[in-house]
Amino acid sequence: MRWNTVLNLIGLIILCLGGTMIFPLICSLIYSDGSTISILMSMVITLASGACLYFFFKQTGKKQISQREGVAIVALGWTAVGLFGSFPFLFDGVFTSFVDAFFESVSGFTTTGASVLTNIESVSKGILFWRSFIQWLGGMGIIVFSLAILPFLGVGGMQLFKAEVPTPVPDKLVPRLSDTAKILWKVYILISLIQICALMFGGMDLFDAICHASTTMPTGGFSTKNSSMAHFNSAYLDFVIVLFMLLAGINFSLHYQFLKGETLIFWKDKECRCFFFIVILFTLLITFDIFGNVYESIIDAFRYASFQVVSIVTTTGYATADYEKWPAMSQIIIFFCMFFGASAGSTGGGMKIIRIMISFKYCYRELFGMIHPHSVSQVKIGKSVISEDVMKSIMGFLGLYIILFVICSIILASLGVDFLTAISAVASSIGNIGPGFGMVGPVENYAAIPTAGKWLLTWCMLLGRLEIYTFIILLVPEFWKK
Repeated sequence: MRWNTVLNLIGLIILCLGGTMIFPLICSLIYSDGSTISILMSMVITLASGACLYFFFKQTGKKQISQREGVAIVALGWTAVGLFGSFPFLFDGVFTSFVDAFFESVSGFTTTGASVLTNIESVSKGILFWRSFIQWLGGMGIIVFSLAILPFLGVGGMQLFKAEVPTPVPDKLVPRLSDTAKILWKVYILISLIQICALMFGGMDLFDAICHASTTMPTGGFSTKNSSMAHFNSAYLDFVIVLFMLLAGINFSLHYQFLKGETLIFWKDKECRCFFFIVILFTLLITFDIFGNVYESIIDAFRYASFQVVSIVTTTGYATADYEKWPAMSQIIIFFCMFFGASAGSTGGGMKIIRIMISFKYCYRELFGMIHPHSVSQVKIGKSVISEDVMKSIMGFLGLYIILFVICSIILASLGVDFLTAISAVASSIGNIGPGFGMVGPVENYAAIPTAGKWLLTWCMLLGRLEIYTFIILLVPEFWKK
């Protein structure tokens, strides 16, 4: 492990983060909200820290990053941005404890959307903008953000890409990795701008539109209002948010191909079709379950059911209704949605649809093999054959996901948290969703979770955002040996 290279690139990531603080600083100046000094202090400290790391450990010549170094840069880099991202919250007095500020920051960067803020609307606009903006940065990945400039520094970035991009088999859209990063960011920015316009057309002011677009595209879910999207009580705004949550839950390479003229690409992609099938199925089941029991109108039942299903499946976490007041079947479906997640290559969290598809096909192959022991069958997604190595990786991932969910739920319950809150808070944190059930329901937040529980859930958020392997491998002793 070449720590000079690792720390040099982490310094670069921190430098990039410090540079982005200019945007909340400008927002604070425009609104004269009193947060200017706090944000400026945070910016100076972040830039200075990043510069020290970058220049002190700077090396000459071309540097090829090994797989272990790539993993270390990603895992430690995300922890570092969570740390420095908490400074505006601390310096502005939004939180008095470091654990709360760090929790909120990591929740933002990992696009979880779990908040410990008890009165969001009392926070200054500059800080609220920063809170939304860190989700927007985290959505595509602060590491991918750096990929566009790493080639200029003589650094090979494929190891970072493999560690960061949430997909079992990362593919480059174009031969040059930096060009891939630029394409992804262009698509990301374009869709975000379109959503801002659509929200403003529905009556949102510019500030709220920018903040909500910044937390929809990364499937983050932070809102500028205490009651989330329910505050606006607008069917049009709900529809816009649902549409863009769906777009954010689709593999971004498909958006790029669509813009290139492949109009049927969403239908051709089997994972995308499965994603929409799950969303439609769960929406219809909940709609008919709450129609008559909760809502008198079938239109209202469909509106609120579709919003919550899409919000949870895509791991965005916005809320327009208190689903804890819905019938038991609807609540169980919502809970299961926490594990599905969105498509691979999207900004969503969770297990990912492609992994679930492959695991079902793998189980079917095993059952088929018991009936026909001499048969030779392959697991396919479309025309693509899934290799045994990929299947082992996926089954290992799913196994680790469930084991960690169980262990962390037991630990959280041991801290005095009730059963329903414990399992939903852990499921929500590992899946990067936000709201859960019980103490962390859609109309509550994570403020009442014990301090030790907040540290545990912060770790779970990082674990989920970095796809389990990238973060948990740091706990394996062999990783650190030469």
